[in-house]
This record gives sequence, C-alpha cells and structure tokens, in this order.
Amino acid sequence: MAKRERVVRMSVELPLWRALTGYRVLTMIYAVLLAIFGRDNFGQQRFERPWVAVAYLAFLFVWTLATLPKVRSAANCTKRFLVADLVVALTGILLTPLADVDSQSFDGPTLPSIWTAGAVLAFAIKGGWRWAAFASTFVAAANIIQRGEPSRDTYHNVLLVWVASIAIGYVVEVARASERTLARALEIEAATRERERLARDIHDSVLQVLAMVQRRGAAIGGEAADLGRMAGEQEVALRTLVSSGLVPPTRVSEDAAEGAVVRTVEVDEEGPVDTAPCDLRALLAPHAGSRTSFAEPGAPVLLPAASARELAAAVSAALDNVRVHAGPDAQAWILVEDEPDEVIVTVRDDGPGIPEGRLAQAEGEGRLGVALSIRGRLRDLGGTAELISVPGQGCEVELKVPKAPKVSRGKAGTAR
Repeated sequence: MAKRERVVRMSVELPLWRALTGYRVLTMIYAVLLAIFGRDNFGQQRFERPWVAVAYLAFLFVWTLATLPKVRSAANCTKRFLVADLVVALTGILLTPLADVDSQSFDGPTLPSIWTAGAVLAFAIKGGWRWAAFASTFVAAANIIQRGEPSRDTYHNVLLVWVASIAIGYVVEVARASERTLARALEIEAATRERERLARDIHDSVLQVLAMVQRRGAAIGGEAADLGRMAGEQEVALRTLVSSGLVPPTRVSEDAAEGAVVRTVEVDEEGPVDTAPCDLRALLAPHAGSRTSFAEPGAPVLLPAASARELAAAVSAALDNVRVHAGPDAQAWILVEDEPDEVIVTVRDDGPGIPEGRLAQAEGEGRLGVALSIRGRLRDLGGTAELISVPGQGCEVELKVPKAPKVSRGKAGTAR
C-alpha cells in the first residue's frame, strides 16, 4: 500500500475578503460620482478648491485599483498596507474642509465618503475586534476634527461605525475559532478511521493467530504451554495498544492568514482499484460446512468488489465469534438477501448468546472484533450492523450494505 498526505485548507474568511474587494471598488466609484454630481441648494459645485478634491479622488481611484490584490486574502493584507490604507482614508477626511470650506457648517459627506468604512473593515477581518476598535477610533477622531463643531448626527454616525466595525471583528474571530474547531474534529475523525482500519487488520490476522497459539499451547502442554503463555501475553499487550490508539492525531494549523488546515493520510491500494461488480455468493460460499449452513438467492448478488470483500470479512469475523464464544458444537446459519437498494446478510447461531454488558466489557479489554471487524467495516461502507441476542437462545447479527457506494459519517447500529 502507498500512503500519501492530503492537505485540505478551509477558510471562512475568503468570502469576506471577496466582499470587501467589491465594497472598495463600488464605494470608490460612489465617492467620485458624489463629488461630480453633488451640488448645493443653488445648483453650484460645493468645492471652493476643486483641485484638492480632484487630486485626492484621482489618487483614491488609482490606490483602490492598485491595491485590489492586497485585499483578496489575509495573507496579502499586511499590517503595513492596513496602516497605509487607513492613512489614505484619514487624509481624505481631513482634506474635506480644505476642498469645501462650508463642510464644517453642515453634515455633508467627506471626500472619501463611505469608502472609509472599507479601510476599517479590513482591520476587522484581518485582526478581529481589537484591530477594528483601533482603526475606527482614528476614523472617529478625524471626523470630529473635520466637523469643527460636531453635531448630534456626527456623533451618531461616528458611534455607529465604531460599534459596527467592532461587531464585525468579533464575528470574524468567532468564525475563525469555529473553523479551527471543525478542522480539528475532521482531523481527529480521519485519524480515528485510520486507527480503526489498522486495528481491523491486526485483529483479523495477528490477534487471531496469537489467540490460537495460546489455546493450542495450553492444550498440548509442556514447552508448547510456555509458548502459548507468551503468545497470550503478547496478545494482551497488542490488544491494549490497539484499543489505546495506533495513530496519534496531528496538530491543526491555526494560522489566521491561511485558514485552518486538515491533514489526512490516504491509503492507495497497489495497482488499479477494482470497481467491477463482484458476486457476494462466491466470497461467502467457502464458509459453508458441516456446522455452517449457507442460504443464497438463485441469482448473483452483485456489489462493488471492495464492498463485497469488506462485507465478506465482516461475515468471517462474525463466524469467528461463533467458533470462539458459542462453542465447538454450535451451529451457524448464513442467509443472504438481495434487496433492490441493499444487500442483507444475516449470521445466526444456536449458542448460549451474549450476557448483558459483555460487549462493553470486551471492548474495554481491547477485544474489538465486534467494534472494528464488524461494526467498523459496515460503517465505512455506509451500512449498519445490528445485534439481536437473548441469553440461552443464540445470537443473530444482521449486516446491511447499500448497493450504491457511499460513506456514512453516522454511527452504525449496535453490533456484537
């Protein structure tokens, strides 16, 4: 098998940066049009020094278009740019009385108008509510200075911008924290699935062999008994390792400029993946014997090859449980049902059944045949594994697998 690392980068901030880019362009155009078509009550241009307004708005036009790449992402939006952008906005506010002497006598728009809010929003998205409070405080002070004798409306507008920018910055911080939490959860889930896959393989091979060596060695006696005892010790140690976790979770990046990062390990089977339909009956038929009855439909039961192999492995694990726990004289039955949307395989035995609480105890001891070899496989296939057991009346395990391949993230049914 070949392993390769897959990196998934998530960023809830990207739509905010895109919206800010559009906002800056639109408000720049609005500021220019407002200066061109804005007139006083007598139909005359408001500017006593129009060259100041023309020079600033021309610079604002060039600055906005030239800095569009800077506001496309948090990585591009550096602290130096934020300070320069804020200086451009503050300069426009303070130049307004120079261009229009009467601007201090009424609450008219400043030269940059609502474009100034874009500079404050960039601070909010980049650094959260504290950065937003820093930038909006400077903007508020500049507006008050520009008005000379600020009115109630001036204070109202200044307070509105200050509160809104801080609120947006706080929302960005909450979204960023939620993003990291989600990334962490996804990575832990990926690590858990890899751990369970490895644990299934170990349970189906190494642990089964060690358990068999322990039983046979105890039965033979002598030196074989010592060998069986050592095999039993290794089995306990390996089960403890499997139950405690084979794949430690890795850390999730918390770089706000890049967004949260999830790293998962994908395992590629050697050679091409077999996607051809496979007849499940051919995989289950070898289990038929003197103590195992096999009932199958008359027509082929087709499943994707990978799904069919995993389902057959789950059936094999269920039969192993019958041989180990139901006793050597127990009879087992395998029933295959081919439904339109799913395949149902039922494994039933006439053993003593499972005492209440035994499954939880076995899982705590690291005996994960049910939790991983059966339930884990069915969950990864998007199916379910359901256990029906009455003490003294045997046990029945019902395995359901959808014919259409899918991955289920929910919990599978209770299994043995």
